[in-house]
Amino acid sequence: MDLLLLLLRVILTALLYAFLGLVLILLWRDLRRAGDARRAAPPPSHLVVVETEEKEPQVGTTFALQEINSLGRAADNTLVLLDPYASTHHALLGWRKGRWWLEDLGSKNGTTLNDEAITRPTVVSAGDLIGIGRVVMRLEVEK
Repeated sequence: MDLLLLLLRVILTALLYAFLGLVLILLWRDLRRAGDARRAAPPPSHLVVVETEEKEPQVGTTFALQEINSLGRAADNTLVLLDPYASTHHALLGWRKGRWWLEDLGSKNGTTLNDEAITRPTVVSAGDLIGIGRVVMRLEVEK
């Protein structure tokens, strides 16, 4: 009888450790996949100017996008917009968590997404219109 109880305890202990090991392995794989998804490079994307009142940039101008893009009048921006209504450092467009995100950087005239002012980081999808100053650009994502 004592031998049987000891054997059952050993078997239950082994099963418990096997279960915990399996749970740890599954958690480790999920964390690795999530990390890989966050590090994934953005698909080839660009902004196309669809409307402007300035000579530069002209309608049809295409800006290739990097993983993080600063937009504004200053020369140190990734996308320089020579529009007097754009702030020197107006907005950020970045690839995070598998999506494009647009964030206004406290600009004087604000940033719009599909003609609506944004006040916090907002997801941008292919075909959406981004307004900075008097320049309106469309996000195009290659598939």
